[in-house]
Formats: sequence, C-alpha cells, structure tokens
Amino acid sequence: MAKYELLKTEGRAKRARFETVHGVIETPVFMNVGTVAAIKGAVSTEDLERIGTQVQLSNTYHLHVRPGDKVIKQLGGLHKFMSWNKPILTDSGGFQVFSLAGLRKIKEEGVFFNSHIDGHKIFMGPEESMQIQSNLGSTIAMAFDECPSSKAERAYVQASVDRTTRWLERCKTEMKRLNGLEDTVNPSQLLFGINQGAVFDDIRIEHAKRISEFDLDGYAIGGLAVGETHEEMYHVIEEVVPYLPKDKPTYLMGVGTPANILEAVERGIDFFDCVYPTRNGRHAHLYTNHGKINLFNAKYELDARPIEEGCGCPTCRRYSRAYVRHLLKAKEMLGMRLCVLHNLYFYNTMMTEIRDALDRGEFSAYKKQKLENMETPID
Repeated sequence: MAKYELLKTEGRAKRARFETVHGVIETPVFMNVGTVAAIKGAVSTEDLERIGTQVQLSNTYHLHVRPGDKVIKQLGGLHKFMSWNKPILTDSGGFQVFSLAGLRKIKEEGVFFNSHIDGHKIFMGPEESMQIQSNLGSTIAMAFDECPSSKAERAYVQASVDRTTRWLERCKTEMKRLNGLEDTVNPSQLLFGINQGAVFDDIRIEHAKRISEFDLDGYAIGGLAVGETHEEMYHVIEEVVPYLPKDKPTYLMGVGTPANILEAVERGIDFFDCVYPTRNGRHAHLYTNHGKINLFNAKYELDARPIEEGCGCPTCRRYSRAYVRHLLKAKEMLGMRLCVLHNLYFYNTMMTEIRDALDRGEFSAYKKQKLENMETPID
C-alpha cells in the first residue's frame, strides 16, 4: 500500500502527498497524457522533466495493440521503455469500451473489441486488463470498468455499474496474484477503483459506498466530461466525494479545462488528466493567464512578444508568437512541439500555484482571482 498523507484542507479542497515506489506525488496534480508512452507533439522525457511533470499517464488498450505489453515487459517495463523514472498511471482500457462503441461487444466476462488499427479481434476483461498493466509495470493501475454514456437510460446504467463492481472484485483478486509472481515488473503496483453511474446521484452514491469497501489504494470518478454539462459534472463530484475514503487519493478522469480543475479541486479532487493542453497546443490554441489565444490569427504575424509575458516555459523564454505562428503555418513539427510545451507548462505551473495557495490557506482567493483573470483577456 502507498502512503497518502493529507497535509492541509480548505473546505473540501485537499493538499496531500502520495508516496509511491516510483517517487512522491504532490497533490493536487495534473497527469500529462502520453497515450502510447509519448506525449503527442514530439515532447521528450527530458522535456517533461524540465516543465515540472510529476506523473505520466499511458493507455493500456493502445499499448496492448502496439507495440504489445509483452514486448514492453521484455524490455523491462514502461518506465525503462520510455526512460521515465517518476510515477506512471495506466488506465484500464475501460474508456475504450465507451469510445470504441462501434467496435465492441460487452459481456459479463469482459469486452470483445475489433482493433482500431487493423480490425483484429481482441478480448479484454478484468483479468486481461490487470495482466496487461502488470506487464507494463505502471505505478498505478486502474480497475477495468464500463463507462456508460451520460445520456444512457437508468436501467442500463444500473446494470453497467453492478457489472463494474463485480469486475472490480476480479481486478483486485488478479492484481494480488500478479504482484506475488516472481517475474512481475512492479510487485508494488497500486490499484485505483472507478466510480460510475452517469448523472444519477443515487446510483453514483451507492456505487461509491460499495467500492470504498474494497480498501483500494485510490478512487477515481469516471464517466464525466463525456457529454454532460459542466454544472452536471460539478454536481456529481459534490455528491460522490463525501462517500469516498478521506484517507485515499481521489482522481477525476479525463478533466479538463483550467476552470474545471479549479472547481474540482474545491470539491475535493487530487488527480487530473486531460488531452486538452496537448490537443489544443497542436492546433495553435494556447493557454494564458488571460484566457486562450489562437496563434493562427493574423494579428500575431508580426508579434515579437512571447506567447505570455513572464511565462517561464522553454518556448516563451526564447521564441516569439510570430515565429511559432510561422512554424505552425509552414506545418513544421517544431511549431506543435513548442505549443504543447507551453500548454503543459501552463497546466503544471497552475497546479503548483494551487498547492501553494492551499499551503497558505488562500485557495479560495486564488481560485477567484485566477478565474477572473482568465475571463479578462488583455491580448
């Protein structure tokens, strides 16, 4: 079991330290999304270290399909494979049950997929997901679940959540077995369970109570940011968090914008991940303390300023908006790389500011000021 130490609280907001076999995670934390063991946008491990990344997230399904989890195990596990010595979280493949809806069939034993790459048949159940994640040797493995649509009928959601609970029991049993094997990559691998229930408060709360009884290393809230409104998402977090263990980390999966993160921290969330900073960066949408800017706008053609004055990221310390815009227009990969670096630095820096504000007991004031600034463009 990892050690989770709650350092400070402000209302429901938590400032904590999570000790793992691959190092300490200071929370609240944003995990940079490296789906196939790399951040999209030609960002290297050295880059991630330079911009203050604490945790890297990779995808079980995608790495199973290519290059293959057994290949990665033979090469010493995911940490050695991508030359990253800090914590890694692997998701379970459960989200692909949602996102690849046209390519899958769900049964009690697990899910039958057709690979999105070449169409070959794949089966993944709780045991298979744990085996793949064990081969990868990640710090934190996620339990295998189904992520029902926020628009799904109540009866479907209830049946899905019940099955996810049964799958969680199988995940826990299998992980215990795998961690005891002589040739396992990471015998200290941790397991987080996932709360589901779409936007039905009572189903969400009952599921939170049930999975809390499993005494896992951490707990995630899944199935949000998949079509519901921000207000519905915040409401679900408010309802669920009180029923999750206070002495374990909480993880809001796939969220979100800077505003989403600030609102969720206030409601008791420790861990975040989202593709927004990388995806937006690759399309010239850049985060600043005064909202997003789009570098494709013609007004930046002769703009010699950095993306944001005072920003300490590798891009802003050296390059102008005009130059980065030119790279993007010319479809030079360096343009995407510089934009992704800036956005990830912005997110990681915001998390540092959040932790510092919580340490000082000033998170509420920080959040208010940060949101006001981001809604007041000065560009």
